[in-house]
Amino acid sequence: MNNLDLAIHFFLQLAVILVFCRIVGLVAAKFGQPQVVAEMIAGVLLGPSLFGLFWPETQAWLFPWDKTQKLRDTQSYLFPVSQLGLALYMFIVGMEFRMDIITKRLKSSIAVSLAGMATPFALGALLAWYVHGRPELGLFPANVPLGSAMIFLGACMCITAFPMLARIIHFKGLAGTTMGTVAIGAGAIDDAMAWCLLAVVLAKLDNNWSGAILNIGGGVGFVVVAFVFIKPLLARAQRWLVKDGALTETGFVVGLALMSLGAWWTDYIKLHAVFGAFVMGAVMPREVMAKDLISKIQPLAVALLLPLFFTYSGLNTRIGLINTPTLWLVCGAVLFAAVAGKGVACYLAARATGIPNREALGIGTLMNARGLMELIIINIGLQKGVISEGLFATLVIMAVITTLMASPLFEVLVGQRKRETFAEDAT
Repeated sequence: MNNLDLAIHFFLQLAVILVFCRIVGLVAAKFGQPQVVAEMIAGVLLGPSLFGLFWPETQAWLFPWDKTQKLRDTQSYLFPVSQLGLALYMFIVGMEFRMDIITKRLKSSIAVSLAGMATPFALGALLAWYVHGRPELGLFPANVPLGSAMIFLGACMCITAFPMLARIIHFKGLAGTTMGTVAIGAGAIDDAMAWCLLAVVLAKLDNNWSGAILNIGGGVGFVVVAFVFIKPLLARAQRWLVKDGALTETGFVVGLALMSLGAWWTDYIKLHAVFGAFVMGAVMPREVMAKDLISKIQPLAVALLLPLFFTYSGLNTRIGLINTPTLWLVCGAVLFAAVAGKGVACYLAARATGIPNREALGIGTLMNARGLMELIIINIGLQKGVISEGLFATLVIMAVITTLMASPLFEVLVGQRKRETFAEDAT
C-alpha cells in the first residue's frame, strides 16, 4: 500500500475498531466490567487469536502485513496514534491525581508498593528459572541469559495496570478516596520500578549499562525539574493562560505542548511516554487550568484514541501458540503467581499500615489488575527478543484475566454500599 491507500484504509480500521469496542463494551457492562476492560478484550479478539483464526483472509486484508519488511503496514501509523491516546489519557490521570491524600497516606502507598513489587517479583523470577531450564518449552529465546529472563519475568509479575487502574477507579467513583489514591500512588511507584528493571534487562542484553543509568537518572531528574521548576512557573503564568475564569486557547496549547515534551523525554530515556505525560499532568495548576484541560481532552482520548492501543497489542497476540498441556500448566502457574504475589501481598501491606479491612481488600484487588502496562512491557520484550511469542501469549492471558477479575471481585469484597461511603469521605 502507498501512503494514500494507507490513510484511506486507516479510516475503515478506525470505524471497525471503535464499533467493535463498543459492542464488546455493551456485553462487558452486563457483567460489571468497565469499558476499558472491554477494549482490552476487543483488541485481542481483533487479532489473530480469534478474528484471524476464523477469517484469516479478511483479517489480513483489514490489518495488512508487509511481507517484505516483516512488519504490519498497520503498525506504521496505528502505533504512533495509539501512543498519543495513551499519553493524553495519562496526562488526564496526572491532573486528577490527589497529592494531598498521597502525602497523608505516603506510608501506606510505599508499603503497598514494596509488597506489591517484592513478592510477585520473587515468584516471577522463580518461574523464569524453571522455564529457562527447559528450552524445549521455547518460552525464552536461546540467546537470553538466565539472569535477564528472571528479571524480566519478575518485572512482568509486579507491574500494575497504571492507566487502566485509573480508569477503573474513576468508573467505581473512587477518585480522591484513600483507597483509590493509595492504589494509584502504589501503582505509580511499582510501574516506575518495573520500567527500571526493564532498563536493566535491555542493558544486560545489549551490554550497554549507560542506557540503564540514563533511564533511571533521567527519570528522577525529570520529576525534580517538573515539581521544583515547572509547577511554580505554571502557577505564576496562570494570569496569561486563564481569562475570565476559563482556559485560553494559548493555555490549552501550552498544556498540550508540556505534555508532549514530558512524553518525549521519558520515551527518549526508555522510561516510556506515559510517565512523562503523567508527571506533566500532576504539575498542572488545579481548578481552572486542569479542569478545562480535562474537559477538552478526555472525550477524544478515551473514546477515539485509547482503543487503538488495545488493537495494536491484540495484533501481536497469538493465544494458539499455547498448544500443549505443559504450556497451559505454565500459563496457570504464571496466573497463580501473579494473583497470589500481587493481590495478597498488597492487601497484607495495607492492613499492616492501619488501613481498614475492606479498604485493604479493595486496594489488593485493584493492584492485582495488570492490563495496559503489562501489554506495553511485554510488547517491548517481544520486540527486543527477550521473550518468545508463546510466553507473550501467556502473559497476555494473565493480563486479561487479572484485569477481568478486578471489577467483580471488588464488588464481592467491598460492595456498593461501602464504596459510596468511601466516596462521601473524600468529599
